[in-house]
Amino acid sequence: MKKLVEKKPDARNIGVNVKTPAETCNDKDCPFHGSLSVRGQIITGIVSSTKMHNTIRVKRELTSYVPKYERYEKRTSVYSAHCPPCIKANVGDKVRIAECRPLSKTISFVTIEKI
Repeated sequence: MKKLVEKKPDARNIGVNVKTPAETCNDKDCPFHGSLSVRGQIITGIVSSTKMHNTIRVKRELTSYVPKYERYEKRTSVYSAHCPPCIKANVGDKVRIAECRPLSKTISFVTIEKI
């Protein structure tokens, strides 16, 4: 009699409609291969720095209308996000980050997709 062996899936479902990474990693703070859950905001931006260990800086540009001057103003926001080893993001790449629990003093986002 043969035993049925259940195959463990490569990546778990994080509840967001994104492509799962092709590579696997052993990072405990990876939403796909670790135990980190995502919730809240999902932001799209461009990677501006990768100098920190497993962390990227994501820049997002916002335009808003100023009625008094009848013009648009451009503002930028910069977010620090954890980047798991299975998602290799470089400077200039467009990425999607999701809010998670605070991982450090400045990091409350995790990279979930490289677009």
